[in-house]
Amino acid sequence: MTASNHPLQPRHVAVLVLPGVFSLDALSCYEIFKAAARNLALRTLEVPPLDPMDDSAYARCRLQYEVELVGTRAGPVATASGTRLYADRALSELRDPLDTLIVAGGSVQRMMQEMYSDPGFMPEFVRVANLARRVVSVCTGSFLLAQTGFLDGKRATTHWAALTFLEQLYPQVRVEHDPIYTRDGKVYTSAGASTGVDLALSLVREDHGAELAREIARWLVLYVQRSAGEAQLSLPLRTQQADCTPLADLKAWILEHPGADLSVPALAARAGMSVRNFARAFRREVSMTPAAYVEAARVEAARRKVEIGSGSLEEIATQVGFGTVETLRRAFVRQTGKLPSACRLTVRDNEASVPSSGLTRATL
Repeated sequence: MTASNHPLQPRHVAVLVLPGVFSLDALSCYEIFKAAARNLALRTLEVPPLDPMDDSAYARCRLQYEVELVGTRAGPVATASGTRLYADRALSELRDPLDTLIVAGGSVQRMMQEMYSDPGFMPEFVRVANLARRVVSVCTGSFLLAQTGFLDGKRATTHWAALTFLEQLYPQVRVEHDPIYTRDGKVYTSAGASTGVDLALSLVREDHGAELAREIARWLVLYVQRSAGEAQLSLPLRTQQADCTPLADLKAWILEHPGADLSVPALAARAGMSVRNFARAFRREVSMTPAAYVEAARVEAARRKVEIGSGSLEEIATQVGFGTVETLRRAFVRQTGKLPSACRLTVRDNEASVPSSGLTRATL
């Protein structure tokens, strides 16, 4: 067992921030691991602190995660929005094997300029990444991983607006367009900034179990912890043009009650409209028929349940309003292009055990 895997050793997590970084990309993962460390420490205290968010309250505890920001050098790092983060150390100062190396996304051009302005940076990055148990990118941090060869022949994703650019620039990478995060061996990639939260929670779940991940989500008041197979552009995002109309509340209610009576007459009555007027208004404002929206909402609800193994397909079909497994399967194929069983297998593949050997370009 390596030092980073020893239960009594803190897991060292380093978040790499380069000029042009998106602050949310860096701090979302940083805060998740800090929250995990505090939560685990709380379990060892006989008397909980008055302020559980105050790190000084855990001065005598052995924290399970040590988290820091690193850069090409120690000191302030300008973000894409003009604010500044502070790198605790230079990447080159990391000598011991890391548990997790996270590359925060940002302006690809500015990050690449920084990489090539220091001839020693890329060799140092490869050295540190090879020693890490996990290598992670958030958003466009995937471009740095691709540039250094860590994504050659591997499944990866990035922000939806940069997917085609990643494919064109690095044809050797197997770019995935749909999921919010991917895993291939010890390399993890995620989509846009907020998906760093979902990926970091999944890493905590790998280390300490699902209950801790759920507790952190509750602390952070997250609406839902998304799994890897969740689409980057979910149904609410695809239909958000109607969010300021009288139908906005109805759309949200449909998403929260997929098993309810969602027939057009029932929805029209809830909206206080005639069936004919409701059908016309819904299609005009949402760019989908009510039936199409309901089916998409039920498939998204079913996919979440399938991915977390929440009951049999028969139970899920009933819970989300499809009634029968055959109806669920047909709708799943129409909406996702695959069967529910394939969705469950994809999640199992993403959450397979991590290989213990180091990653080198020669083995990719």
